Amino acid sequence: MLVLGAAIWGTFFLYDGANGKALAEDTPGPNLVIEVAASDGTPKGTLVIDLLPHVAPAHVERIIALAKSGAYDGVVFHRVIDEFMAQTGDVQFGKQGGDIAEAGRGASDMPDLKAEFSNIPFKLGTVGMARSNNPDSANSQFFIMFGPAKNLNGKYTVVGRLIDGLPTLYDIKLGDKAMNGLVTEPDYMAKVTVVDE
Repeated sequence: MLVLGAAIWGTFFLYDGANGKALAEDTPGPNLVIEVAASDGTPKGTLVIDLLPHVAPAHVERIIALAKSGAYDGVVFHRVIDEFMAQTGDVQFGKQGGDIAEAGRGASDMPDLKAEFSNIPFKLGTVGMARSNNPDSANSQFFIMFGPAKNLNGKYTVVGRLIDGLPTLYDIKLGDKAMNGLVTEPDYMAKVTVVDE
């Protein structure tokens, strides 16, 4: 699949070479920049997410706070399901190099967030907040979509959209579908920063 990025009049669009359509536009506001590494520390590329504070202000504020504090640095992609999504952000149990057997069950030391559902669809590049069965249980974990998932629409909080790094997203190590995407020796977020526009 050919993926091209193009700057047009100062606005960045990420294109999906399979259909030639823009995935998302870089709107005014902060971007989350994630440097991805393999389990052995080898750099794999960078993901850039256009955060949407006008859609989910409390959730975006939480992501920014965790990124700026360094809490996301070294956190693994613990659940990665082909053609569905890559999940990360467990700052409690998901640190690379440690015991990640409980990764996916943890959160930050801040309280859970009330849902901020919207009509933005879950499709390739959409970034949503992970939660339990309780709609008001999102905390630190988030996921990036590999494709559309209409069953998630209006049921999970959308916090952003991938605007750069599609090849890196596709290169994140996949988990075992039979084990709900559990990844052995997972890739991780080596460094996460926030770029304010």
